[in-house]
Amino acid sequence: MKVMDWNHIRAFHATATLGSLSAAARHLALTQPTLSRQVQGLEQALGLSLFERRGRRLVLTQAGADLLGHIRLMGDAADSVALTASGRVQEVGGLVSISVTDSYAAYIMPRIVARIRAEAPQITVAIIATNDLSDLHRREADIAIRHAPPERPGLTGEYLGETRAGFYASEEWVALNGLPAGPTGLAGAALIGLEDPLLFAEYLRGIGIPVQGADMRLTSNSSVAVWEMVRRGLGIGAMLHEIAEGTPGVVNVLPDMAPIQVPLWLITHQELQNSPRIRLVLNILADALAREPKRPDANPQVTT
Repeated sequence: MKVMDWNHIRAFHATATLGSLSAAARHLALTQPTLSRQVQGLEQALGLSLFERRGRRLVLTQAGADLLGHIRLMGDAADSVALTASGRVQEVGGLVSISVTDSYAAYIMPRIVARIRAEAPQITVAIIATNDLSDLHRREADIAIRHAPPERPGLTGEYLGETRAGFYASEEWVALNGLPAGPTGLAGAALIGLEDPLLFAEYLRGIGIPVQGADMRLTSNSSVAVWEMVRRGLGIGAMLHEIAEGTPGVVNVLPDMAPIQVPLWLITHQELQNSPRIRLVLNILADALAREPKRPDANPQVTT
């Protein structure tokens, strides 16, 4: 019986679950050519084709899908072992990765990272700027700052309260176009969309703003890009108050509208709670984020 190389199995598991060689290479801290060779090594060892290319996408073959079902259990077990071991390390120094939205990464985290560097210079901080939910089980990040509570078993979350958001435009844009006539006026007021315009419009309608996806002629999956377009006078965009209020030259175009409530959660894996470096960074993050302006009282921790 052939003995399969665990590195080859791990490379296949990451590629199959993350959907691309580039994402899997980042996850495993490998170069893309190295990862590709490891996947090919598994295919050669098994005498099977596990992926087929469709344009730029990798799609599992039936053999690959069948194999993934068996390997997923091995991969999940390995991730659990890595989490448990990481949580048992008692040294304060080391790497701590923090997953945040791109707007938080750009506008909020620099001053918090400065505090972490001052209070714990032996810790290496990696900021992962993504609007997708990082998989804490697979160590895509150690800590996540998100706007929703943890849902998967094994994760623990501390609710930090609610931040608030509103709609802003540059002073130049307002001087040329005036203020919209309340929330209903946003539909014809060069609203800049975030992510999928249809889903964003659906969310806005849910909070009483009657817009359609077709009303948004500019969109981006990056809130930083949206905010830069707002600053340059290209239209109106939604932004958290603590970011907008620190940006000169922008105006709240709906000052009488009740602010949009946005919950804020600090999430990690239960197995990492015993790690001194994770605990230290969590405490700094919780304190720093609670000091952001206009934050109501927080609720107790929630564990799933």
